[in-house]
Amino acid sequence: MVEEPAALPSDWTIGVPDADDPADVDRLTALLRAHEAAGRGWPGSDRDEVLVEVAGLRTRQNVVVRDASGLARAWGSVHDRASGRMLFVHVVDRDLDERTGRACSDVLVEWAVGQAREVGAARGLDVQQIDTGAYVDDERQHRWLAAAGFAQVRTWWQMSRPVTADEAGLVDDPARWERDGVVVRLADGEDDWRTVHEVLETAFTDHFNSKPETFDEFLFRLREDPGHRWDHWWLALLGDQPVGALVATDTGSGSYVAYIGTVEAARGRGVAKGLLRTVIADAAARGRTKVGLEVDADSPTGADRLYRGLGWEISYVTQSWHRDVPVR
Repeated sequence: MVEEPAALPSDWTIGVPDADDPADVDRLTALLRAHEAAGRGWPGSDRDEVLVEVAGLRTRQNVVVRDASGLARAWGSVHDRASGRMLFVHVVDRDLDERTGRACSDVLVEWAVGQAREVGAARGLDVQQIDTGAYVDDERQHRWLAAAGFAQVRTWWQMSRPVTADEAGLVDDPARWERDGVVVRLADGEDDWRTVHEVLETAFTDHFNSKPETFDEFLFRLREDPGHRWDHWWLALLGDQPVGALVATDTGSGSYVAYIGTVEAARGRGVAKGLLRTVIADAAARGRTKVGLEVDADSPTGADRLYRGLGWEISYVTQSWHRDVPVR
């Protein structure tokens, strides 16, 4: 009644990627780009993003499944993202048949479960969450994740808006401007960076799957991003009180809003809109052509209405899939 679980070919091996081998990094990049193209219609990742995952940094571990020739046919990466939340990259060669591909998927998941137990034990947890993603139309990924005990728990809209040169004048100066009692300025130095972290932790307390993250973890993780720039951190203040923050990254042709948050007491005062106008004006001043961001499609806050009102439209849709792993 139930098909026998697939097994890897006997001459295939399981190991780790070699970040110092350009051919290995190129192969993982090709696997990831093919995964993106199959899931949403076009690839977007590059070697720099793959190197963030495989370069041996302290918060990440990796595994690869190789065929008899030594070529990587599947790749898994885990990232100890925050207390109780471990991110999982799950990529299987799109050219594999269903049975062999499913066998590779099962290996990646089994390895990730072991990593979850290690991470959870190190943090003193009873349960460690594995958080992985899938494109909304990627039926193969959905099928394999469901078979491996994951459940689809959230939908996300990946949004983008074009930027024109004249939008550099949306605010007086992206470095600092003031309107209706709200001051928006660049974060300057460690004290400000800590304040950005505190504002975001406070703002996200009631958001879906929010997990506590220390300042050191937050800073270390953001600095790993190839697009990280210190002059892409902004604070919003009402008087002397920090009430909002935005952190963006440089994607080359555009800017990407990695974080935006407003503390509950200041919502409805135009803080978020002011921060968004600032990142648009900054992108325009730098000659960039777009600004991207992600929004929770199921959020009760109606944030998507704000984004749509400022010109953002949905580019593609992703999902979060979770599995809880008992640690002890």
